[in-house]
Amino acid sequence: MKLINVGYGNVVVAQRVVAVIGPNAAPIRRLRDEARERGKLVDATQGRKTRSIIVTDSDHVVLSAVQAETIRQRLDESIEEGASG
Repeated sequence: MKLINVGYGNVVVAQRVVAVIGPNAAPIRRLRDEARERGKLVDATQGRKTRSIIVTDSDHVVLSAVQAETIRQRLDESIEEGASG
């Protein structure tokens, strides 16, 4: 099981990630608000600005203070490690 660091000591299981997206578009804000209402929102920002949103296959929405591009790179590294290991 590969874990991806999403900032400040918080991790997400790499295999469960469906999407990593920026937080600024209106549909994404609605996604975040709906997840909060359903009890499926995980705030991993530690009080900092949300820079990316991670959607999992369990329908959880994870807020992260790490840029989406950085998380994508970490996911790519995890995939490469899995292929070589």
